[in-house]
Amino acid sequence: MFTHLHVHTEYSLLDGLSRIPSLVERAKTQGMTSLGITDHGGMYGAIDFYSACKNAGIKPIIGCELYVSPNSRVERHPNEKTPYHLTVLAQNERGYKNLMRLVTTSHLEGFYYKPRVDHEVLQEFSDGLIVLSGCPSAELSRAIIEDNVDKAQEIARWYKEVFPNFYLELQRHSNLPFLDDLNKETMRLADKLDIPIVATNDLHYVHREDAPFQDVMVCIQTNTTVNDNDRLQMSDDSYYLKSEDEMRELFVDIPEAIDNTQKIADMCDVTLDFSTLHLPEYKTPEGEDADTYLRRLCWNGFDARYSNGSPSGAKERLEYELDVITQTQYPNYFLVVWDIAEFAHRNKILLGVRGSAASSLALYCMGVTDIDPLEYRLVFERFLNVERKEMPDIDMDFQDDRRDEAIKYVVHKYGRDHVAQIITFGTLGAKAAIRDVGRALAMPYADADRIAKLIPNRLGITLEDALESTPEMKDNYGSDHALRKLIDTARQLEGVVRHASTHAAGVVISEDPLTEYVPLQRPAKGDESDTATTQYAMEPLAKLGLLKMDFLGLSNLTILDMTQKLLMEHRGISIELNSIPLDDFLSFDLLASGETTGVFQLESPGMRRYIKDLKPNSVRELAAMIALYRPGPMEQISRFIDSKFGRAPITYPHPALEEILEETYGIIVYQDQVLQIL
Repeated sequence: MFTHLHVHTEYSLLDGLSRIPSLVERAKTQGMTSLGITDHGGMYGAIDFYSACKNAGIKPIIGCELYVSPNSRVERHPNEKTPYHLTVLAQNERGYKNLMRLVTTSHLEGFYYKPRVDHEVLQEFSDGLIVLSGCPSAELSRAIIEDNVDKAQEIARWYKEVFPNFYLELQRHSNLPFLDDLNKETMRLADKLDIPIVATNDLHYVHREDAPFQDVMVCIQTNTTVNDNDRLQMSDDSYYLKSEDEMRELFVDIPEAIDNTQKIADMCDVTLDFSTLHLPEYKTPEGEDADTYLRRLCWNGFDARYSNGSPSGAKERLEYELDVITQTQYPNYFLVVWDIAEFAHRNKILLGVRGSAASSLALYCMGVTDIDPLEYRLVFERFLNVERKEMPDIDMDFQDDRRDEAIKYVVHKYGRDHVAQIITFGTLGAKAAIRDVGRALAMPYADADRIAKLIPNRLGITLEDALESTPEMKDNYGSDHALRKLIDTARQLEGVVRHASTHAAGVVISEDPLTEYVPLQRPAKGDESDTATTQYAMEPLAKLGLLKMDFLGLSNLTILDMTQKLLMEHRGISIELNSIPLDDFLSFDLLASGETTGVFQLESPGMRRYIKDLKPNSVRELAAMIALYRPGPMEQISRFIDSKFGRAPITYPHPALEEILEETYGIIVYQDQVLQIL
């Protein structure tokens, strides 16, 4: 069975239109049992690719088309701007880890226009790798094209010696005049040096008919138009997922080159572990185990929080939470979070914790959160329970002018090679796709911009949705050829990865060096001294069992910190934020006036209008309004306000739910209420 080994996906960031789901689906319908991924210079899509292949019953082959420096990876000369290409596949788990190390090294040490490795580091991390000599831009290929046969032999001998599984790569695409001679000389070299050959098909899109869309995407990435004669473009429309029959016909004179694709696939066997946690270990002061130390912290905090007596059931709740934390193997996770919070408190960095973490009594007793979950009837199981398959989220907000201090502390505490920021991928949305495609098709900007402005401003809207909901677009789509071409092309590119950047908040911390689990690179706007960034996004990192946390910088906390300092400096007034009463009528009068510019989550025009109508007189009402002010529940806001003032009757779905829904006037507002109802 033929196996595709040379596949560039949308995660290639520069030139791949092969969306992983459609790629894997097409491979399955063609009867392929194996499929490889070899994105340029990175491994961004490896985990998604692996999972999609496994779910489809296809063997995933993880690889990378590395860039190889002509000399040393640390040299920075103008002639180093166009490094060679090299196809590298992971044969086993050892090879997968070495591939991650090579990719990481290419980015952190060898980056100069491209992430580059060199012969030194290739030799250092050669175990468990299968290497193909590469495309026409490869080291070996360029020597042959330059008619330097002696150099080509020297290169081939070096790779054969370093990599026991080394193959000479053959490709056949049209409109490349040098390719026939390159293949002939490669075949002669294979015979002379007894090196096996393998046929590959450079793959950048799934179907042959996708070629024009790939062309437009390359124009977008290179800031050119389809009318530019000198632009970067594919030589023909053959860079798609060919079937075995097509490839055998293409290489009918060299059947062993096709047969060897299956031999390579049979050699590859990488199994990724999605069942083991790799949490960092918190070093306890007395060397006691993490579970014992966590329990001691929590019970000491319990006594301090409830020094005047605890509410009924509080001790049982804390004991239950601690048992769940032990059972789910998260004591170290909680201690790491506590340690970061302690650092912030010691250094007077304002800190807040958002989300379901507020429902944990353990975190409240540890001083990580400052809201008593018992007082507000928050449900712990929403945050953590024994049936939960993924790690709980503890999202920490720091004043934004001191967020970097928290990250630097974590790097210092757990080690530079154990901490990284998390990558995120920007994709082409509906409006951006229209504008970018319009520019690539050389349309007047005003024409494309006019269509983009017709797309409703709704989160997550697609071009398909816009066509259905916008009469002007729908009416002209059928009659205006240029408009139809613009929209149809944009629909093909919509959702494709446009660029990579550093996640605004995400940080990952691991027990072992991160390169054991994930390839790293420099942050998008950084240098060698900055904290590295993962090449896997949030979801793949969670699958791999790594601890990911949100360290969000919040300007409102900075404003509060400045306010405290200014009050002390100019008025001699010391204010502790947690001691401010939550029933101050003057504060609620101000909120009811709608003058809430600069107040977190209360400053949008819509919220200011609703807050004037609500005239809140408790924090609970504010919380309910903020929870309701989002797509979906927004339609309940008027009923909530009318029920408060008696203009609408308060009704309950069932009498038994009155106790749960009483504070929100019979409306289900919170996830906690849903859980209590269940």
